[in-house]
Amino acid sequence: MAERKGIQQRYDVLIVGTGVAGLNAALHLPEDKKILLISKESEKNTDSYLAQGGMCVMRGKEDFSSFVADTVRAGHHENSLEAVERMVLDSEKIAEELLGLGVRFTKDKQGNLAYTKEGGHSKARILHAADSTGKEICRAMLKAVRKKKNVELRTQITLVDLLVSTDKTTCFGGVLALNEKDGGKIQAVVADTVVLATGGIGGLFDYSTNFRCLTGDGVAIALKHGVQTANLDYIQIHPTTLYTKKQGRRFLISESVRGEGGILVDRSGNRFTDELQPRDVVTAAIYKKMAEEGSEYVRLDMRTIPKDDLISHFPKIIQKCAEEGYDVFQEPIPVVPGQHYFMGGVCSDVNGRTSMARLYAVG
Repeated sequence: MAERKGIQQRYDVLIVGTGVAGLNAALHLPEDKKILLISKESEKNTDSYLAQGGMCVMRGKEDFSSFVADTVRAGHHENSLEAVERMVLDSEKIAEELLGLGVRFTKDKQGNLAYTKEGGHSKARILHAADSTGKEICRAMLKAVRKKKNVELRTQITLVDLLVSTDKTTCFGGVLALNEKDGGKIQAVVADTVVLATGGIGGLFDYSTNFRCLTGDGVAIALKHGVQTANLDYIQIHPTTLYTKKQGRRFLISESVRGEGGILVDRSGNRFTDELQPRDVVTAAIYKKMAEEGSEYVRLDMRTIPKDDLISHFPKIIQKCAEEGYDVFQEPIPVVPGQHYFMGGVCSDVNGRTSMARLYAVG
């Protein structure tokens, strides 16, 4: 990967965001294209890097219909069926690509890939790397990107605006970007094509599992220029983040914990919901119980998971809980819903094309 002190001013493609979507775009673009990949903070300060649970993979052709049905049901039948089917059909190929990049997914005792189950799924189809799947995938993808001589990766570069035609129909020439490493100067970066992979909006919320730097910049700039967006009010609240009175990003307690047998209980230790329903349903049940009890949290009991499985599958979660003063082997931990995922955003087709020419959106 090319390294330069300053930002070169002309590129074939500018990708804004270094999460899985941005990295994947850089890895699949033609080698003869000069690419700039920029990140607002560190290249690791992405929600992709924080993902714990894993990625869904179709378990053979016979799983296609079930996987699609599970996904559409969890999306309350508002999904784009074309996008869902593409995701499901491509999932095996993507998993193979990641394995080829050196992603170290967890394996069972026989050396086969280990699949777990998460909410909304009717069967175990989640590949994972213990409870740090996103970190492992990003590690391998970043390593692959850095080997590419046609890709330049720059950090502490913030997207400020798009350079567009006067009639606002075309991303005409690239972007304006603020370079923190160059005294906070705003520079024009010329690119034939711009790809928005700017991530979520968690930084706008007091309680979120996201990095604070993710403030919906790509969506805000798209709105400014009349680029088509959709479902901006579809903001997913994850049922289980570790309750704390400390400020800052909330620590996610992966859905896989419930997939492996963890149960939600009230202050009396009684289970009060089916933990493997879609996230919005589980979240509603938690809020209802909190209102009934007049409490700021409910409890997640991991003692229902075999100890060896708990240790091997969730080491980071165990460690974080211990740091907060909770022994998951002896007691339930306090959890509370927190903003986790942004379901809306800039409209794009299955190839990433937006309503503005030469502007793409992925992720």
